[in-house]
Amino acid sequence: MTQSHPRISKAVIPAAGLGTRFLPATKATPKEMLPVVDKPAIQYVVEEAVAAGLDDVLMVTGRNKRPLEDHFDRNYELESALQKKGDAGRLAKVQESSDLATMHYVRQGDPKGLGHAVLCAAPHVGEEPFAVLLGDDLIDPRDPLLQRMVEVQEQRGGSVIALMEVAPEQIHLYGCAAVETTEDSDVVQVSGLVEKPDPADAPSNYAIIGRYVLDAHIFDILRRTEPGRGGEIQLTDALQQLAEDEKIGGPVHGVVFKGRRYDTGDRGDYLRAIVRLACEREDLGPDFRTWLRSYVAEEM
Repeated sequence: MTQSHPRISKAVIPAAGLGTRFLPATKATPKEMLPVVDKPAIQYVVEEAVAAGLDDVLMVTGRNKRPLEDHFDRNYELESALQKKGDAGRLAKVQESSDLATMHYVRQGDPKGLGHAVLCAAPHVGEEPFAVLLGDDLIDPRDPLLQRMVEVQEQRGGSVIALMEVAPEQIHLYGCAAVETTEDSDVVQVSGLVEKPDPADAPSNYAIIGRYVLDAHIFDILRRTEPGRGGEIQLTDALQQLAEDEKIGGPVHGVVFKGRRYDTGDRGDYLRAIVRLACEREDLGPDFRTWLRSYVAEEM
């Protein structure tokens, strides 16, 4: 019999990374503010949380991340200038980001890894289950992954992670899950996790992508978790403990995602994400696709 669990309302977005792969662009600009077509990447992530019903958003930031707060705040001077010009379209776009959600911010003083960043959210989250969204993964709104994860957590309890099948030779780039099937074709039970394994040692080709719905017991485990791979506190290591012992905070399940995902954490994938999203825009797509076909034909 399906059990009902508390409704999730809070989302945590770790955004304290230095963005070194995008230097020099990220020397003074947070990588989360790099534009994907005409919106910063971080806005897509907040929009995804809101679409899943999570309108209480905590962003875990660091030094030089003030532009993130400014983006989701009101800009009265800009709004006044657009009003005077009668530019209602751009005014609506400017106001959209400040009206999206109730935003909160906390600083991660030391860059001790994703697990530590999540732990910084403990005072805000309390004892409720919550979602974690990583800014490098953009999920197409036509493929409601987070909504499905919230649904699974509310039905089954515990924690839920997003999984995606990747080529075996790529699994060393991700956290990896050992899984068992369930009665739902898109849901698996996770029996083990390992961070960035060698392909020969990987328990499967199910990679963890940047969406989590977590039981609050994860905080107690993170407080006791020693630094792991890279000398950082790994969220994967804490989830492994939950998967090993359901009595701690319930089981760990995975939702297997087969939809559209845009990876903005790598320069090449960032450019591909922009092209794909621009091609699909009603206002930009037709002309852009025509130009792109012509450009590719000339280069070939």
